[in-house]
Amino acid sequence: MDEPLALEHLLVHGRPAGHPVARREGQVLDFAAFRARATGWRAAFAAHGGRRYALFHEDTFEFAAALFGAWHAGVCIYLPADARPATLEALRAHVDGFAGRAPADLTALTPIPNAEGTFQPLSPELAALVVYTSGSSGEPTAIPKRLSQLSSEVVTLGALFDKEAGDAPVLATVSHQHIYGLLFRVLWPLASGRPFDAHGLPYPEDIVAALRPGPALLVASPAHLKRLPASLDWASVRGHLRGLFSSGGPLSPEALQACRELLGRAPVEVYGSSETGGVAWRRRDTEDAASWRVMPGVEVRAGADDEVLAVRSPHLDLSEGAWFTTEDRARAVPGGFELLGRRDRLLKLEEKRVSLSAMERALVEGGLVKEARVLPLAEGHRVTLAVVAVPEAAGWRLQEAGGRRSLNQALREKLAPHFESSALPRRFRYLEAMPVNSQGKSTEAALAALFDPRRPAFQVLERAPERVLLSVEAPEGSPYFDGHFPGTPILPGVVQVDWALLLGREHFALPPDFLRLETLKFQQVIPPGTQLTLELTWAAESGRLGFKLTSAAGAHASGRIVLGGGVG
Repeated sequence: MDEPLALEHLLVHGRPAGHPVARREGQVLDFAAFRARATGWRAAFAAHGGRRYALFHEDTFEFAAALFGAWHAGVCIYLPADARPATLEALRAHVDGFAGRAPADLTALTPIPNAEGTFQPLSPELAALVVYTSGSSGEPTAIPKRLSQLSSEVVTLGALFDKEAGDAPVLATVSHQHIYGLLFRVLWPLASGRPFDAHGLPYPEDIVAALRPGPALLVASPAHLKRLPASLDWASVRGHLRGLFSSGGPLSPEALQACRELLGRAPVEVYGSSETGGVAWRRRDTEDAASWRVMPGVEVRAGADDEVLAVRSPHLDLSEGAWFTTEDRARAVPGGFELLGRRDRLLKLEEKRVSLSAMERALVEGGLVKEARVLPLAEGHRVTLAVVAVPEAAGWRLQEAGGRRSLNQALREKLAPHFESSALPRRFRYLEAMPVNSQGKSTEAALAALFDPRRPAFQVLERAPERVLLSVEAPEGSPYFDGHFPGTPILPGVVQVDWALLLGREHFALPPDFLRLETLKFQQVIPPGTQLTLELTWAAESGRLGFKLTSAAGAHASGRIVLGGGVG
């Protein structure tokens, strides 16, 4: 393996011109190409002026070159998690320009061809990056990072994992637009001289194909690892997997077992956050409840009263000696700690304090659901609690036998011994999997959207792993009929597609990003009061959600919605 290089000196000392940096569709991109591209990006940032730029690029090689070009131009990069118009628009007031992707009315910066120049070492104090929390509760928060924080963490990763990883190239299902993907997919490989793939792996089939040529490391998230289909030929590539990493949330027992059986190894799980950087790691080869091992240079402590985990680390931008308090509870053990769950989220409801965290634990311990999130919903002048849950087999059977209300009531009865009746949830949604964004996070905004009053009422008629048949009503009082059209209201076509996608997300574990529509047809209009049948089919290997809307009057609409995994 090559001698590691500090990020500050990567383009100064460099590597041999032919040293492989990345792979793109069978082509190897070497260090000479990387240096030339970074030089072009540096010239572009310098020519345009300004010190703050938003950078989004799907290609990891181009992203890395733009990132280092910006740093050598003295530019701080703002890292949007995705390129949705609303995300880019929210950054407009905070940056001087956009690189790679930009709002529709702006031109994104591109590298200047054939630029020349030499590189000087970067200052460790450089304001290098602004990343954002996933917004799991409320609006995302900006987290500034100095270069020294990133460089320190890369050194730590090398000390922990370089020896075992060797020269194996890096594959990834996670986006480099998130701090975990940035560190493990871009910065650590660059510093250690290990090539990375320029494109991500949105589907399990892509992972198998990417592992087939030879040894590699896989950087993934729990959201991807819990959806590995046993039907794929994992045995043929299992021996090529030299390392497996997971971060971004807890790895479920089912996902851990799938990794052991299908991939032949347990992942290295990394505990940390956008604020803290990496804090600890573990690898549960045989022991399901292994404790977390603190990373070199990191200190942790758990409060004697509330057991809340606090962190002190060179990966944090805090004054010397300061501690960062996390939202996790923990118990100290020799060399590390055990996590005890999230810090209680307290809400005042009907003049009484209610722990949403405790309610979630009680729901899961009741045996009818395997995963649950409780969130407050504002309804007029009052706040009620809502539950989004992934049922166990027993929960699905109860719903299919007695309808959704029977499962709702059963869950309320599980909670009744522990909570005041006025605090019990009143709204429920049941899904095959929690909705996740490109970072593998379930945001409160995405969960709250499931309770949007514009969402259609439905009943499950038939259910299979890749097909579901629903009875859906287009009620006369739906706001979608307002103004479309006066005197002869009809349901807009865009609403029909939106319903298909919304209900598809409730019944299948769909990727987060909408890509395009295919074979879209509208055969006849849907007037108010129509009772519809919606057939949804999910082809995970191609990322296509098919839908057909019919009624007693015949066919109304059909098409395919193509979705992507949100990786860069």
